[in-house]
Amino acid sequence: MPSFAPHTDEEIRQMLGDLHMESLEELYATIPVALRRTEPLDLPRDRSEIEIVEEFGRFGAANSAVRTSLVSFAGGGVYDHDLSAAARHLGSQSAFVTAYTPYQPEVAQGVLQALFEFQTMVARLFGLPVANASLYDGAASLVEAVNMAVGFTKRHRVFVSAGVHPSYREALATFGAGTSLDIEVLPLQGDDTCDLPDSLGDTQGAALVVGYPNYFGAIEDLHRAKALAAAIGALLVVVVDPIALGLLQSPGALGADIVVGEGQSLGIPLSFGGPLLGLFAAKQEYLRLMPGRLVGETRDLEGRRAFVTTLRTREQDIRREKATSNVCTNQTLMAIQAAIHLSWLGKAGFAQLARRNYDGAHYLAAQLGELGLVPSTKRFFREFTVRTPISATELVHRMLAHGFLAGIVPPGFDDRLICAVTEARTKAEIDLFVDTLGKELR
Repeated sequence: MPSFAPHTDEEIRQMLGDLHMESLEELYATIPVALRRTEPLDLPRDRSEIEIVEEFGRFGAANSAVRTSLVSFAGGGVYDHDLSAAARHLGSQSAFVTAYTPYQPEVAQGVLQALFEFQTMVARLFGLPVANASLYDGAASLVEAVNMAVGFTKRHRVFVSAGVHPSYREALATFGAGTSLDIEVLPLQGDDTCDLPDSLGDTQGAALVVGYPNYFGAIEDLHRAKALAAAIGALLVVVVDPIALGLLQSPGALGADIVVGEGQSLGIPLSFGGPLLGLFAAKQEYLRLMPGRLVGETRDLEGRRAFVTTLRTREQDIRREKATSNVCTNQTLMAIQAAIHLSWLGKAGFAQLARRNYDGAHYLAAQLGELGLVPSTKRFFREFTVRTPISATELVHRMLAHGFLAGIVPPGFDDRLICAVTEARTKAEIDLFVDTLGKELR
């Protein structure tokens, strides 16, 4: 069994059982014998799929000049992840790439079922019963979540942690300017978590928004956030890093009413910043206020399982000015790509992925600590913030010359650098990065 496959032995046995096969050799029996290798490839053992691909890349580099890309330690919602060949190729099938809006379910069962599976995975990941078929990106998802909270509570006051992504807060402020939102930003503490007050008095709010982990990498106390939101009659809206949920308890289990996030980490390439994928899930009682498209399961006239777009009457194409949201579409291709990626990983693979991110980030943090760059919090997942003795912007530019994207300089904080680590970063890359950074700081 190839070591880079993320499936457990039990999952493989179950797959073979479903196919009525006895072995993996039987699975490949349709490949003509003349096309099969009779001897194993001379490749290093116990390597991941990506490392094997890189090994072939080194073979190819011997034939021609290959431009090396930057080694990225930047994050901020979009991350440099390993992308499996399986998800990449399955997601590029013409049936998915050319699919039109599935208003005619009788000719779109494949796409509708794929989106239904995507919704199911997001709902389980977020710990909430209902998820939509995606939105444009993480920022759009947050705007729609606040919009939904305002529609449910009939209030316009929104409290947002300063730890929420600044671009998301900017999008929310732009939306709020035209809808009379009263947005109050709650400051951060020294450990980069939100400084949640013990009480907001007799204030009545629509929503309290926090990150989990937040933009600076800190893991917020959702229990306390939920208590504060409940005290003012507001909905708790949580902006998540979905990969973190491979290790952290789901926001839904901790009391979140609405959970949103950016899904680029779920098998979607960087692509120079887009397209992205907005994730959105909520409690059952908010179902009829949810934005975007929802795919539901039903039965056809012959009693067979079937899938349809549902609750269409609340979309702008029907209700117009009475609609809860103007969004009546979704990122179909990106959502299907994410569903394929999650299916490929499985539960065990997803947990392993999260652990690799966590271990890599904490290893980098320990190494940087020896340079005097100590993370502002110990409670972080794969992203953390350090204070720099020189301009962080200047430091990032210096590191570019060495082939490193050192991190993100948060707006208004030129003495801080936010570093992120994914499974794509090797120990050798981290060690070289720290060594190079140390030389630049001397």
